[in-house]
Amino acid sequence: MPIAAPCPKPLALVLAAALGCAASAASAHPHVWVTAKAQLVYADGKLVGVRDTWSFDPEYTSFVTQGLDTDKDGKLSPEELAGLAAENTANLAEFGYFTKLKVGGKEQAFGDPKEPAAHMDDRALVMTFLLPLKTPVQQGRGVAALEVYDPTYFVAFSFAEGADAATLAGAPQGCAATVTRPKTEQPKTADAGSPGMTEAFFEALTAASTYGVQFASRVLVACP
Repeated sequence: MPIAAPCPKPLALVLAAALGCAASAASAHPHVWVTAKAQLVYADGKLVGVRDTWSFDPEYTSFVTQGLDTDKDGKLSPEELAGLAAENTANLAEFGYFTKLKVGGKEQAFGDPKEPAAHMDDRALVMTFLLPLKTPVQQGRGVAALEVYDPTYFVAFSFAEGADAATLAGAPQGCAATVTRPKTEQPKTADAGSPGMTEAFFEALTAASTYGVQFASRVLVACP
């Protein structure tokens, strides 16, 4: 996997820094690989938020955690990663947290993220944060549809395997979550040498682009 050389910015600018400088340092997309889990959170019968959990690839983890082992014990504790998690989460606002939620076909707006945290799982950095809805919504029998993806395909998101990939907290009785996988398989790299896959092609993509959605999994929540 291509990886960027460190940029002359504060270490904790994670995805924002990578998005700003790594694109010029490599000739293929994606540059970051994330295995995602999501929990839809309910309270008093209403959908109130989404808790994202992202596990980053080992190469990117190594890049972004340089210098954070302050006690020099060879391990990264949640306390040592706390500042990284908080700043990373805040910086993701300009990318819409790569998270889209619709209820009954209507897109929902998120407020400021809460409860950012991070820990290590073997060689992978795992980051989690809660995205509260600006306005809690009564789902009723409407379907809630959640997608986590990068429209520019700089970051490749894929949902974890297993029952804990999509879970519910406090949901009304009978609600159930399922994960539908994309029909288009994610390429290992979208090489700049491939037809139409030049670096200029990817640099022209914006948050309004639809390129990355073809690789997006979807979490569907239905209630009786």
